[in-house]
Amino acid sequence: MNSKYKVTKFTKDKLENKEDLISIEEPLEISLKFKDKEKWIIKSLSITMRTPGHDNDLVRGFLFNEQIIQNLKDIENIESFGDKVGQYNIQNKILVTLNNSQNVNISKMKRDFLTNSSCGVCGKSSLDALEIIKKDKTPKSNPKITKEIIINSPLTLRENQSEFTKTGGIHASGLFSSDGRLISLREDVGRHNALDKMIGDSLINNYLKPNDQFITCSGRLNFELVQKVLMTNIGLMVGVGAPTSLAIDLANRFDMTLIGFVKEDSFNIYTNNQKVIIS
Repeated sequence: MNSKYKVTKFTKDKLENKEDLISIEEPLEISLKFKDKEKWIIKSLSITMRTPGHDNDLVRGFLFNEQIIQNLKDIENIESFGDKVGQYNIQNKILVTLNNSQNVNISKMKRDFLTNSSCGVCGKSSLDALEIIKKDKTPKSNPKITKEIIINSPLTLRENQSEFTKTGGIHASGLFSSDGRLISLREDVGRHNALDKMIGDSLINNYLKPNDQFITCSGRLNFELVQKVLMTNIGLMVGVGAPTSLAIDLANRFDMTLIGFVKEDSFNIYTNNQKVIIS
C-alpha cells in the first residue's frame, strides 16, 4: 500500500518538484478474545507499525512466532473492527478470537508487546528465554542448498516485490524451496512484519516443509528475525545485509545456517556451513 507525496529532488545540480510514491506506515492494534475459567476476556496484546495489507497473515505469524498459540486451529476468528481512520480511511484494530484457552500460553500475554517497524519487539533479547520456547535444534544437515540458488534468491525476491518496485522503501521475506522456487512472499515497512506475514501465509496454506526449504530476507538479520525463522524449524536463513552478533549466537545454538552479505558472486556463512553446496 502506497501514497503519492510531493518531494523536492536534487539531481544534476538542480532542484525539481515532483511526486513520489511512498510506502504507508500505520499502527495496528492486536487484541485477543479468549476464555479464562469460563469467562470471556478481551486483552490488547500488541501495537505494531506496519504497512496495511495482509493483516490476517501478520496476526497469524505473530501469534505463532511468539508461541502464544501452538497451532492455527487455536484461532477461531480474525476480524478488523473500529472506525476507519486517518487519511487512508482504514481500520487499524484487529480482534483474534481463540477457541481453546488450554492451548494458549496466557502467561505470554502478561507483558505488553510494543513493536515498531525497525526493531520489532523492543527489549526482548534473552537467549535463555527463547530456549524455554524452543527445545529442539534445527536439522543439522538439511536443507542442502547450492551456492547458485543462495546468490539468486535475493534477486528473485526483488523481482517479485511489487511494492518495492513502486516505492523503494519496503522490506520483504520469501519462502523458497531447495531448488530455488519462490513459494511465498510478503512485504512490509518492517522487516519483522514482512516475516510474520510470510510465515502466517505459509501456515494457513500448509506450505512449510522445513527439510526442503529456506527463507530469504531483505536487509540485515537480527536476533528477532532468526527467532521467528527458528519457530518454523527451517534451518537455513539468508539475508542481503549483515547479521548482528546475537543473531549469529542464536543461529549457532540451534544449528541454523545463517548467511549474509549476499552479492552477485559472494556471500558469508556465519554458522553451520554443512548445508551449503559449493562444488
